[in-house]
Amino acid sequence: MKRNSKIIFLCQGAIIAAIYVVLTYVAHMFGLDAGVIQIRLSEMLCILPMFTTAAIPGLYLGCLLANLLTGAVWLDILVGPVATLIGALGTYALRKYKWLAPIPPILSNAIIVPFVLAYGYGMEQAIPLMMLTVGAGEILSIYLLGMIFYHAIQKRANVIFMK
Repeated sequence: MKRNSKIIFLCQGAIIAAIYVVLTYVAHMFGLDAGVIQIRLSEMLCILPMFTTAAIPGLYLGCLLANLLTGAVWLDILVGPVATLIGALGTYALRKYKWLAPIPPILSNAIIVPFVLAYGYGMEQAIPLMMLTVGAGEILSIYLLGMIFYHAIQKRANVIFMK
C-alpha cells in the first residue's frame, strides 16, 4: 500500500466514524433510537463496506464513539461495536451481491443487541421478541435507508472513495 493510499484509508475511516456519530446523535435527538422499533440513522452507513474497506474500522470506531458519547452502558460500549464489526465484515464479504450485502449487519445486530438490551439495560421483554423488533429497525435503517443511500452514491463511488 502506498503512503497516500494509507492516508486515504485512514481519512475515509475517520470520516465514516464521524458521520456515524453525528447520525447517531440526530436519531437520539429525535427519539428514533428509543421505542419498540429503533431506527438508528447511522446504521444506513453499514452498506459502505461494499465500496471501501475503510468503512470496516470506520463503522466499528463510529459505533464505539457513538455509544460512549450517548451514555450507553458498558456492555453496550463493548459489545455493540463488535456487532457492527461483524456486520461490516459480512457486508464486505458479500459486496458483489447488492441485495444480500445488507443482511450481515441486520442479523448481527438482531442477534446480539437484544442480549445487550436485556443484560445491560435490564429490559424485561423476551429476547426473541427483541430480536424481531431490533431486526425490524435494522431492516428499516439498512435496507430502506441504506439502499437509498447506496443508490445515491453508487454512480459517484469512484470519485467519493478515490478508486
